Amino acid sequence: MNTSGARYMTYLTRAVILTSILALSACTNPDRFGSDDVVLNGGGTGAGAAGSVSDPTSPLYFQQAVGDRVLFAVDQSSLSPEARVVLDGQAGWLQTNSDYTAIIEGHADEQGTREYNLALGARRANAVQEYLISRGVPGGRLRVVSYGKERPIEICSEEACYAKNRRAVTIISSGLSG
Repeated sequence: MNTSGARYMTYLTRAVILTSILALSACTNPDRFGSDDVVLNGGGTGAGAAGSVSDPTSPLYFQQAVGDRVLFAVDQSSLSPEARVVLDGQAGWLQTNSDYTAIIEGHADEQGTREYNLALGARRANAVQEYLISRGVPGGRLRVVSYGKERPIEICSEEACYAKNRRAVTIISSGLSG
C-alpha cells in the first residue's frame, strides 16, 4: 500500500473510532429524559439539580427530601392519601421558598392511545396543581404539562413498570418562561 493509501486508512480508522465513541457516549445516561436529576432553569432548559440535599432551600432538597413525584392508580387522576402527604410537603416547601415556581408534569403508562394518555397526564397534572393551590400555593407559580406515555422512566410490559410511569412530577424552576 502506498503512503497516500495508508494515510487514508488512518483517517478512516480515526473516523470509525470517533463515531463509535460518540454513539456509545449517547447511550450512557440511564435516566433517559432527565426526570430524576434535572431542574429546569428560567429558560426551560435542563440545568441539573441545583443546590445540596442538606440545604432545605435547594431544588435538590425538594426533589430528594420532600419528594418530587406522586403515583396514580390505573386510569385514575384522583390523589391517594400517600400522594396527599407528599403534596402537603411540596406545598409547604413552595410556600417557604417563594422565589421558585414549579412545572407539574403529568405522565401515563404505555397502555392506551397516545391521545388518551396525553389527556390522562393532563388530568393528573391538573389534580396536583389544584391540590397545591388548595394548600396555599399561588396558581401563578404553577404550570402544567402533559407528556402522556411519551416519557416513561421504566420500559417493560409488567405492572411494576407501568406503576412507576403513572405519575405526576413537580419540577422546581427559578421562573416560568413565556
